[in-house]
Amino acid sequence: MQQVKAKKSLGQHFLTDLSVAKRIADTMAGRNAVPLLEVGPGMGVLTRFLLDAGHDLRVVELDAESVEYLGVNFPDLAGRVIAYDFLKLDLKRIYGESHFNIIGNYPYNISSQIFFKVLDYKDQIDCCSGMLQREVAQRIAAPPGSKTYGILSVLLQAWYDIEYLFTVDENVFNPPPKVKSGVIRLTRNAVKELGCNEQTFKSIVKTSFGQRRKTLRNSLRGLLPKESPLLAEPIMAMRPEQLGVQEFIALTNKVTEANA
Repeated sequence: MQQVKAKKSLGQHFLTDLSVAKRIADTMAGRNAVPLLEVGPGMGVLTRFLLDAGHDLRVVELDAESVEYLGVNFPDLAGRVIAYDFLKLDLKRIYGESHFNIIGNYPYNISSQIFFKVLDYKDQIDCCSGMLQREVAQRIAAPPGSKTYGILSVLLQAWYDIEYLFTVDENVFNPPPKVKSGVIRLTRNAVKELGCNEQTFKSIVKTSFGQRRKTLRNSLRGLLPKESPLLAEPIMAMRPEQLGVQEFIALTNKVTEANA
Protein backbone atom coordinates (compact mmCIF):
# COMPACT_ATOMS: atom_id res chain seq x y z
CA MET A 1 0.00 0.00 0.00
CA GLN A 2 1.24 3.49 -0.80
CA GLN A 3 2.06 5.93 1.95
CA VAL A 4 -0.74 7.95 3.52
CA LYS A 5 -1.17 11.49 2.26
CA ALA A 6 -0.98 14.05 5.07
CA LYS A 7 -4.24 15.92 5.55
CA LYS A 8 -4.08 19.52 6.67
CA SER A 9 -7.56 19.32 8.16
CA LEU A 10 -6.31 16.70 10.62
CA GLY A 11 -3.10 18.55 11.45
CA GLN A 12 -1.02 15.66 10.09
CA HIS A 13 2.77 15.99 9.86
CA PHE A 14 4.32 12.53 9.58
CA LEU A 15 7.57 12.00 11.46
CA THR A 16 10.22 10.49 9.15
CA ASP A 17 13.25 10.29 11.46
CA LEU A 18 13.34 6.83 13.08
CA SER A 19 15.87 7.90 15.71
CA VAL A 20 13.45 10.58 16.96
CA ALA A 21 10.60 8.06 16.96
CA LYS A 22 12.72 5.67 19.04
CA ARG A 23 13.50 8.42 21.56
CA ILE A 24 9.79 9.21 21.91
CA ALA A 25 8.95 5.52 22.35
CA ASP A 26 11.65 5.27 25.02
CA THR A 27 9.79 7.83 27.14
CA MET A 28 7.62 4.87 28.15
CA ALA A 29 10.55 2.56 28.93
CA GLY A 30 9.93 0.41 32.00
CA ARG A 31 6.17 0.98 31.95
CA ASN A 32 5.10 -2.23 30.22
CA ALA A 33 3.02 -3.39 33.19
CA VAL A 34 0.34 -0.81 32.31
CA PRO A 35 -1.60 -0.82 29.00
CA LEU A 36 -0.62 1.89 26.53
CA LEU A 37 -2.80 3.88 24.15
CA GLU A 38 -1.18 5.66 21.19
CA VAL A 39 -3.05 8.67 19.84
CA GLY A 40 -2.82 9.38 16.10
CA PRO A 41 -0.35 6.70 14.94
CA GLY A 42 -0.60 7.68 11.28
CA MET A 43 1.69 5.30 9.40
CA GLY A 44 3.05 3.76 12.58
CA VAL A 45 6.52 5.29 12.80
CA LEU A 46 6.21 5.36 16.60
CA THR A 47 3.99 2.30 16.76
CA ARG A 48 6.68 -0.09 15.51
CA PHE A 49 9.00 0.81 18.39
CA LEU A 50 6.21 0.50 20.96
CA LEU A 51 5.35 -2.97 19.68
CA ASP A 52 9.03 -3.98 19.66
CA ALA A 53 9.28 -2.84 23.28
CA GLY A 54 6.48 -5.24 24.25
CA HIS A 55 3.82 -2.75 25.29
CA ASP A 56 0.20 -3.86 25.63
CA LEU A 57 -0.71 -1.42 22.88
CA ARG A 58 -3.89 -0.05 21.38
CA VAL A 59 -4.00 2.84 18.92
CA VAL A 60 -6.75 5.34 18.15
CA GLU A 61 -6.80 6.89 14.68
CA LEU A 62 -9.44 9.09 13.04
CA ASP A 63 -8.02 9.07 9.50
CA ALA A 64 -9.56 6.19 7.50
CA GLU A 65 -6.58 6.03 5.13
CA SER A 66 -4.19 5.64 8.08
CA VAL A 67 -6.44 2.97 9.62
CA GLU A 68 -6.26 1.02 6.37
CA TYR A 69 -2.48 1.43 6.21
CA LEU A 70 -2.06 0.16 9.78
CA GLY A 71 -4.27 -2.84 9.03
CA VAL A 72 -2.07 -3.85 6.09
CA ASN A 73 1.34 -3.12 7.62
CA PHE A 74 0.87 -3.95 11.30
CA PRO A 75 -0.79 -7.37 11.63
CA ASP A 76 0.19 -7.42 15.31
CA LEU A 77 -2.35 -4.63 15.85
CA ALA A 78 -5.28 -6.71 14.59
CA GLY A 79 -8.32 -5.87 16.74
CA ARG A 80 -6.40 -3.10 18.50
CA VAL A 81 -6.93 -0.21 16.09
CA ILE A 82 -9.73 2.08 17.27
CA ALA A 83 -11.03 4.04 14.27
CA TYR A 84 -12.45 7.00 16.15
CA ASP A 85 -11.89 10.58 17.26
CA PHE A 86 -9.80 10.46 20.45
CA LEU A 87 -11.46 13.60 21.82
CA LYS A 88 -14.87 11.91 21.64
CA LEU A 89 -13.69 8.52 22.90
CA ASP A 90 -15.01 7.20 26.22
CA LEU A 91 -11.81 5.70 27.58
CA LYS A 92 -13.69 3.84 30.32
CA ARG A 93 -15.32 1.72 27.60
CA ILE A 94 -11.82 0.47 26.75
CA TYR A 95 -10.10 0.33 30.13
CA GLY A 96 -12.93 0.31 32.64
CA GLU A 97 -11.49 1.62 35.91
CA SER A 98 -8.00 0.26 35.19
CA HIS A 99 -4.90 2.38 34.88
CA PHE A 100 -3.29 3.08 31.50
CA ASN A 101 -0.74 5.33 29.82
CA ILE A 102 -0.96 7.55 26.73
CA ILE A 103 1.62 8.40 24.08
CA GLY A 104 1.54 10.02 20.67
CA ASN A 105 2.84 12.36 18.04
CA TYR A 106 -0.15 14.55 18.76
CA PRO A 107 -1.91 16.56 16.04
CA TYR A 108 -0.92 20.16 16.66
CA ASN A 109 -4.41 21.51 16.08
CA ILE A 110 -5.91 19.58 19.01
CA SER A 111 -2.92 19.10 21.34
CA SER A 112 -4.27 21.36 24.11
CA GLN A 113 -7.63 19.57 24.00
CA ILE A 114 -5.86 16.22 24.27
CA PHE A 115 -4.20 17.29 27.52
CA PHE A 116 -7.45 18.66 28.93
CA LYS A 117 -8.86 15.20 28.26
CA VAL A 118 -5.93 13.64 30.12
CA LEU A 119 -7.04 15.69 33.12
CA ASP A 120 -10.50 14.14 32.89
CA TYR A 121 -8.89 10.72 33.38
CA LYS A 122 -6.14 11.77 35.79
CA ASP A 123 -7.05 9.04 38.28
CA GLN A 124 -6.34 6.39 35.63
CA ILE A 125 -3.58 7.85 33.46
CA ASP A 126 -0.27 7.24 35.24
CA CYS A 127 1.96 8.63 32.51
CA CYS A 128 1.41 10.63 29.34
CA SER A 129 4.22 11.47 26.94
CA GLY A 130 4.72 12.49 23.35
CA MET A 131 5.40 15.21 20.85
CA LEU A 132 3.44 18.37 20.20
CA GLN A 133 4.05 21.93 19.07
CA ARG A 134 7.01 23.25 21.06
CA GLU A 135 5.14 26.33 22.22
CA VAL A 136 2.40 24.19 23.80
CA ALA A 137 4.91 21.74 25.28
CA GLN A 138 6.82 24.62 26.87
CA ARG A 139 3.60 26.11 28.20
CA ILE A 140 2.64 22.85 29.90
CA ALA A 141 6.06 22.54 31.55
CA ALA A 142 6.51 26.25 32.34
CA PRO A 143 7.19 27.30 35.95
CA PRO A 144 5.43 30.19 37.70
CA GLY A 145 6.76 33.55 36.60
CA SER A 146 7.30 32.44 33.02
CA LYS A 147 5.60 34.28 30.17
CA THR A 148 4.31 30.96 28.83
CA TYR A 149 2.89 29.81 32.20
CA GLY A 150 -0.87 29.55 31.92
CA ILE A 151 -4.05 27.55 32.42
CA LEU A 152 -2.69 24.21 31.22
CA SER A 153 0.48 24.70 33.27
CA VAL A 154 -1.41 25.08 36.54
CA LEU A 155 -4.12 22.48 35.97
CA LEU A 156 -1.69 19.78 34.80
CA GLN A 157 1.04 20.57 37.33
CA ALA A 158 -1.51 20.14 40.12
CA TRP A 159 -1.69 16.44 39.29
CA TYR A 160 1.46 15.60 37.29
CA ASP A 161 5.21 16.03 37.47
CA ILE A 162 6.16 17.42 34.06
CA GLU A 163 9.43 17.12 32.14
CA TYR A 164 10.30 18.92 28.92
CA LEU A 165 12.58 16.30 27.35
CA PHE A 166 13.85 17.57 23.99
CA THR A 167 13.13 19.71 20.93
CA VAL A 168 12.54 18.34 17.41
CA ASP A 169 13.36 20.37 14.29
CA GLU A 170 10.93 20.90 11.42
CA ASN A 171 12.97 19.02 8.80
CA VAL A 172 12.21 15.52 10.14
CA PHE A 173 8.55 15.66 9.11
CA ASN A 174 6.62 15.22 5.89
CA PRO A 175 5.27 17.79 5.27
CA PRO A 176 7.46 19.96 7.54
CA PRO A 177 5.45 22.05 10.04
CA LYS A 178 6.14 25.76 10.31
CA VAL A 179 7.12 25.39 13.97
CA LYS A 180 9.48 23.31 16.07
CA SER A 181 8.14 20.46 18.18
CA GLY A 182 8.75 19.49 21.78
CA VAL A 183 8.61 16.15 23.58
CA ILE A 184 7.31 16.08 27.14
CA ARG A 185 6.39 13.51 29.77
CA LEU A 186 3.77 13.81 32.50
CA THR A 187 4.03 11.44 35.46
CA ARG A 188 1.16 11.27 37.93
CA ASN A 189 2.16 12.66 41.32
CA ALA A 190 0.97 11.51 44.73
CA VAL A 191 -1.85 14.07 45.02
CA LYS A 192 -5.25 12.45 45.61
CA GLU A 193 -7.16 15.56 46.68
CA LEU A 194 -6.27 19.20 46.05
CA GLY A 195 -7.46 20.37 49.43
CA CYS A 196 -9.99 22.71 47.87
CA ASN A 197 -13.09 22.61 45.70
CA GLU A 198 -11.77 21.33 42.37
CA GLN A 199 -14.40 23.03 40.20
CA THR A 200 -13.81 26.37 41.92
CA PHE A 201 -10.05 25.86 41.48
CA LYS A 202 -10.50 25.35 37.72
CA SER A 203 -12.80 28.36 37.49
CA ILE A 204 -10.34 30.62 39.31
CA VAL A 205 -7.38 29.47 37.20
CA LYS A 206 -9.27 29.91 33.92
CA THR A 207 -10.77 33.27 34.91
CA SER A 208 -7.42 34.59 36.14
CA PHE A 209 -5.50 33.70 33.00
CA GLY A 210 -8.39 34.76 30.80
CA GLN A 211 -7.37 38.29 31.80
CA ARG A 212 -3.72 37.62 32.59
CA ARG A 213 -2.63 41.25 32.29
CA LYS A 214 -5.00 42.26 35.06
CA THR A 215 -4.44 41.82 38.76
CA LEU A 216 -6.40 39.08 40.49
CA ARG A 217 -8.44 41.78 42.18
CA ASN A 218 -9.81 42.89 38.82
CA SER A 219 -10.12 39.52 37.11
CA LEU A 220 -11.76 37.70 40.04
CA ARG A 221 -14.04 40.49 41.25
CA GLY A 222 -17.02 38.83 39.59
CA LEU A 223 -16.50 35.64 41.62
CA LEU A 224 -16.72 37.45 44.96
CA PRO A 225 -19.43 39.26 46.92
CA LYS A 226 -19.42 43.01 46.41
CA GLU A 227 -17.02 44.77 48.82
CA SER A 228 -15.57 41.43 49.97
CA PRO A 229 -12.64 41.94 52.40
CA LEU A 230 -10.68 39.44 50.30
CA LEU A 231 -10.35 42.06 47.56
CA ALA A 232 -8.08 44.07 49.85
CA GLU A 233 -5.67 41.23 50.63
CA PRO A 234 -2.12 41.41 49.20
CA ILE A 235 -2.56 38.31 47.01
CA MET A 236 -5.23 40.13 45.03
CA ALA A 237 -2.65 42.67 43.83
CA MET A 238 -0.73 39.88 42.09
CA ARG A 239 -1.09 38.61 38.53
CA PRO A 240 -1.91 34.96 37.81
CA GLU A 241 1.53 33.99 36.46
CA GLN A 242 3.01 34.85 39.87
CA LEU A 243 1.07 32.05 41.62
CA GLY A 244 2.11 28.42 41.84
CA VAL A 245 -0.31 25.54 42.27
CA GLN A 246 -0.32 25.78 46.07
CA GLU A 247 -1.03 29.52 45.95
CA PHE A 248 -3.97 28.89 43.63
CA ILE A 249 -5.26 26.25 46.04
CA ALA A 250 -4.99 28.69 48.95
CA LEU A 251 -6.73 31.38 46.90
CA THR A 252 -9.52 28.95 46.01
CA ASN A 253 -10.15 28.26 49.69
CA LYS A 254 -10.25 32.03 50.38
CA VAL A 255 -12.77 32.58 47.58
CA THR A 256 -14.88 29.64 48.78
CA GLU A 257 -14.86 31.03 52.33
CA ALA A 258 -15.76 34.53 51.09
CA ASN A 259 -18.80 33.10 49.33
CA ALA A 260 -19.96 30.93 52.24
